[in-house]
Amino acid sequence: MAVRIVFVRTYSKLWTVAVVACLATLVLAALILPRSFRLTAISDIIQCILLFSGALALIPNAVRSRARLRLFWALLATGIAFWFSYQLMWTYFEVWLRQDVPDLCAGDIILFLHIVPMMAALALRPHAPQEEYSARLRRLDFALMMFWWMYLYVFAVMAWQYVVANVEAYDNNLNLLYLIEKLAFLSTLFVAWLNSKSGWRLLYANLFGASLIYAASSYLANWALSRHSYYSGSLYDIPLTVSMAWITVVGLWTREREPEAGVRSISTSHGVWLARLGMIAAFSLPLFATWALLDGGIPPRIRSFRLVLTLGAALLMSVMVFVRQRLLDRELVRLLADSRESFANLKRLQAQITESEKLASVGRLVGGAAHELNNPIAAMLGYSDLLLVTPLNPEQKELAEKIGQHVRRSKSLVASLLSFAKQGPATMAPVDMNTVLRTAVKLSQPQWQALKIEVNTELQADLPLVRGDSNQLLQVCVQILNHALNGVDQRAGRTLHVTAHDQDGLVVVGISSASAANPAQNDEDLTLSGVGLSACQGILRQHQGRIFRQQDQTHGNSIRIELPVIPPPPEKSTGDGVPVMWRPQPFA
Repeated sequence: MAVRIVFVRTYSKLWTVAVVACLATLVLAALILPRSFRLTAISDIIQCILLFSGALALIPNAVRSRARLRLFWALLATGIAFWFSYQLMWTYFEVWLRQDVPDLCAGDIILFLHIVPMMAALALRPHAPQEEYSARLRRLDFALMMFWWMYLYVFAVMAWQYVVANVEAYDNNLNLLYLIEKLAFLSTLFVAWLNSKSGWRLLYANLFGASLIYAASSYLANWALSRHSYYSGSLYDIPLTVSMAWITVVGLWTREREPEAGVRSISTSHGVWLARLGMIAAFSLPLFATWALLDGGIPPRIRSFRLVLTLGAALLMSVMVFVRQRLLDRELVRLLADSRESFANLKRLQAQITESEKLASVGRLVGGAAHELNNPIAAMLGYSDLLLVTPLNPEQKELAEKIGQHVRRSKSLVASLLSFAKQGPATMAPVDMNTVLRTAVKLSQPQWQALKIEVNTELQADLPLVRGDSNQLLQVCVQILNHALNGVDQRAGRTLHVTAHDQDGLVVVGISSASAANPAQNDEDLTLSGVGLSACQGILRQHQGRIFRQQDQTHGNSIRIELPVIPPPPEKSTGDGVPVMWRPQPFA
């Protein structure tokens, strides 16, 4: 990298020295040589070399840049290339053909147009942050303005060139219109210079200086032409040549100060001003048509040409305005959809924040309450277990078992409150539900052994994996097992069945008691109520799963959990076609 930087700086210095040498040669020739073909050839050829050098020096900046910055440098290079083309044509007449350039020259339009790409480059405003103004609308607004400039040229200049040949009117209108164009370009450059900073400010200052010298030297040359004192290679060409050489210096030495385009901004003022200028351009056409009708000093052919031209321009500009309005409507619809989506996201975020605040409040409340409740619950549980190991009659032993059962249920309720308040985002990974269920049964063993309940497991050997958080799914299984153990009928067979199998792309977990249901049980117990089951529902919702509770007179109480399995990847194709990449599908 260091070697490359040294190389770039070296050839930039050599290039600059060559440009200065060309400029010095022209100055010496203008001071020493008399008016002659040799002086004209030296002047024209050196100007061609300097303009070609300027366009060539801007191209590497476009190649190294990107997006708006690349287009900025490319448009600048295009403008200088147009200028070079005009100077090449001038050299062809004066050096190759050895004759003066025709008064009514068709190539004058190239000189007029060379400022157009440079104005387009400034309209991009690469020194400013990217705006929320549609790039297509900006391009259309600029195209509208450029079409208006072309209309002005045809209206004011070409009418005296092709409709009714008039050298004096042609020269006057061309010089006036070209002067207005240069003043507009200088004004835009000056505003960009004031509104920029650091490297961009220096770049715009150099471009403004070169353009100002060019505009002043062009005016001075026209003044000398009117006095018949201008000729190619005269002293009037020196400031013009300085402006040409300055372009090469700008292209060579602006590279290291090339700033970034910045971050996206919500400002649309620049786009609004472009739209307003486009509207002014469109509304000016009737004024030009009125001028053509009321100007009695122009030939009828010129008047007819200008009226037809204005009508055609009005039609084309109307089409462009119509297209712009369609694009603007689509842009507004898109912005409306984005605003609606943003508003919906804001409402969801607000609801989530409110829910988080509620959960945080519940967590603080439960944390304090759990500390106060766990101590007496632990004491009651210990005393109930002591009662069970002391000599008691059957009635007293049954009462002690009920005390222990309800104490454990209270302990499970406190744990459910804590888990409900501390729910967080799940860490998804492939999970074997057989392993989770075995772990849950093992953790619940002290409870079902104390209650003298038998737990049977029927787990499918090749059970598919599910995607989820193993800790949260274990919490769900433990909660549901505790809930089921507390609901086992104490008067019938004390057995709990835990099953797991796959069915239609789902892993189905069932926990049911073998006892008959209690007919006296109310409807509220038939629903998934309670804090523990509410916490389980929240966790399963994150896992795209569902939970059901059923009760009938034959199979008793049962709880059913459904979780989607991980779909297997498709088999690799053995044919000659393009293989299809597998990507995980979202849960249904």
